[in-house]
Amino acid sequence: MTVTSTTPTATTPAGGPGTEVTPETERTLARLPLLWAKALDEGDASVLERLLTEDVVVDLTPATTRIGLEFPVLSGRDTVVPTMIGAVGPLDTQHLVSNVTARTRGEGWVVEAYALAQHFLPGEGPDVTRTRHALMGNTWTFEVRSTSDGPRVERFVMDCRWMEGDPSVLLAAVA
Repeated sequence: MTVTSTTPTATTPAGGPGTEVTPETERTLARLPLLWAKALDEGDASVLERLLTEDVVVDLTPATTRIGLEFPVLSGRDTVVPTMIGAVGPLDTQHLVSNVTARTRGEGWVVEAYALAQHFLPGEGPDVTRTRHALMGNTWTFEVRSTSDGPRVERFVMDCRWMEGDPSVLLAAVA
């Protein structure tokens, strides 16, 4: 899938819970996980800022607890953006997103995706002699609401289904 814009178009959910998501809305919502990954891989705060509501909550604890790390639940765009970009942005990363699904939830939607996330220490990703890494198979859940600027993420939860490597690599940028 090619992403040409970093601002999803305005879409409003029709109907209540369990209502089928239209193909047009599904395409718009499917871009959200792709843009989240792009923001992290490129360390691009502006992309992340445009995806999030002001009162966004980011909960990585299901994943971090499973791999033996402590990371607080983050609240508010002004906290989330610099924390996420500061923690992941400096790393050599690549996030591959697949199996994106969307469904209605109240006045918004739930978007779920799988993310394969490879992390190396800064500057070490392309060096074939460096093998210290953190490779994670994650599930991403985005709770999304309609705003005047289009769909925006109001809650993000990440869970880790499996991990290979050294979890401490994930803390390198914040240590």
